[in-house]
Amino acid sequence: MRQEEIWDGEAARRYDTPGTGMFAPEVLGPTVDRLAALAGDGPALEFAIGTGRVAVPLAARGVPVTGIELSAPMIAQLRTKVDAQTIPVVAGDMATAVAPGEYSLVYLVYNTIANLLSQAEQVACFRNAARHLGDGGRFVVELWVPELRKLPPGQQAVVWHSEPGYLGLDTYDVLAQHVVSHHFRFADGRQAELFRTPHRYIWPAELDLMAQLAGFALESRHADWTGGEFTAESRSHVSVYRRPPT
Repeated sequence: MRQEEIWDGEAARRYDTPGTGMFAPEVLGPTVDRLAALAGDGPALEFAIGTGRVAVPLAARGVPVTGIELSAPMIAQLRTKVDAQTIPVVAGDMATAVAPGEYSLVYLVYNTIANLLSQAEQVACFRNAARHLGDGGRFVVELWVPELRKLPPGQQAVVWHSEPGYLGLDTYDVLAQHVVSHHFRFADGRQAELFRTPHRYIWPAELDLMAQLAGFALESRHADWTGGEFTAESRSHVSVYRRPPT
């Protein structure tokens, strides 16, 4: 399925979970704090802005935020929170769409770069970020680390989260470097609801090479938004790339 078919009206309506999950204060607060510090006095551009989970509180902190978003229903959901003057949004693909102006910060959160399903598109995304940044500008990517160490020979799936009423598992195609995330939600009955999203996973070293191809240098990498140390056991990372001043 194409990304615009996955992120349809139903997905947009169910995306927001105020106060819980990725909208929980302990998740969202450090994200906004770090991005506000990185933006400084300049404007920020969010690739795949979605319903404004990060952009709305970041704009409330006084950072001018613009977005790029492929899904019209996600933009419509964002518009129930803020108008187009507060957070302008360009409809289009984050690998190719161009927003007006120059930015001090471009950011991609919550694994969204993996929604681009080819290496070429992911490289194009880095180049698009560079296109929007001034000298010394930063591109921030939040991304999970593929859990292939949990995948024994001959097994294609990994359960990455389990709790009452929810089961999350990933199925891997290690040859194509593709993974499909399956989200099962269920109650006490026999029926379950399934939502699936395809991704192309990226190793940190490959991500760094993509950055180099676009003219970036790695400035920092942490395990989370609070600055935790990134180690071999980290399940995700926040990587900050900088466009060197000329």
